[in-house]
Amino acid sequence: MAYLDRARQIQDGLDGRLKTLGHGKFGRVLRMARKPTVEDYVKVLEVTWLGAVLIGVVGFLIYIFFSQAGPWIWSTFFASL
Repeated sequence: MAYLDRARQIQDGLDGRLKTLGHGKFGRVLRMARKPTVEDYVKVLEVTWLGAVLIGVVGFLIYIFFSQAGPWIWSTFFASL
């Protein structure tokens, strides 16, 4: 029975917190939140996609630079090490 009593206490505590969810410090945010429109969602996807592509291109350019110019830089400036 101790297991069932403990489970009931946990469930009651969770239910109590959920009842006051709309009244606490996050309540106003939750009341004002709305489902995004299709246009909003598409804009977020476009910006995210462009950011990912930009980061990928910059990373690829850094890779190409160091794979092509890296051996020359190493042999020119660090050959005496």
